[in-house]
Amino acid sequence: MKLILITGASSGVGAATAREFAKNGSKVVLVARSADRIQSLGDEIGELAIPEPCDAADSKAVEAMAKRVRDNHGVPDVIVHCAGAGQWKTLLETEPSEVITMMRAPYFAAFFVTRAFLQGMLDRKSGVIINVNSPACLIPWTSSVGYAATRAALQGFHEALAQDLVGTGVRSCHAIFGKINSAYFDNNPGVLDKMPMIAKTVPTLTPEACARQITKLADRPKHRIVFPWVLRIHTEFGRLFPGTARWLVRL
Repeated sequence: MKLILITGASSGVGAATAREFAKNGSKVVLVARSADRIQSLGDEIGELAIPEPCDAADSKAVEAMAKRVRDNHGVPDVIVHCAGAGQWKTLLETEPSEVITMMRAPYFAAFFVTRAFLQGMLDRKSGVIINVNSPACLIPWTSSVGYAATRAALQGFHEALAQDLVGTGVRSCHAIFGKINSAYFDNNPGVLDKMPMIAKTVPTLTPEACARQITKLADRPKHRIVFPWVLRIHTEFGRLFPGTARWLVRL
């Protein structure tokens, strides 16, 4: 039985991923700030769920949570970083406090939680760390200064961590998903109006579809996946023709 730890587990992709892993027989540690919501999810999943209310961007809280998990359940086999937030704004529209909050999740949350469990994974010589990200980390669009910067930070974290982990038996993976039908757009009014026109060519994903990709990645780790396939074509085009890609996402 594998032990899976998921940040941002209270809703969206995080909650769907917890359900998917539990369906496959894994124990799931549910990490999020909202104690009520992860307890409700834990009740739904049953005995395989371990609710752990914690602000993943608070290093001291993460250390305490990690000690509880290690003492009671062991070191996770898989860590999935789904925690993330952020509004799409220009630089002048973004208050300093807002960009600090955006950097807390996903970047600080991924850093603190991974650091709390990494030594145990290294000692065991196995483990998978999955960083769930947005295509903004590759091709930022207009009115996304803070959001794109935090997503680029998560990508940088993954790339550098993957270098450090070569030959250790521990893998860092990067999962980039297109638009997901989740509460994010309800909680951030006006965001859809700023979405590039080219994004309309990419099918909208369900959290469940993303969760299935994440469970596959945990079983067969890859350095990076981009899903769905249409988004993969766009990102490859952006790599080959960066100037044209920057122009397209301004439309």
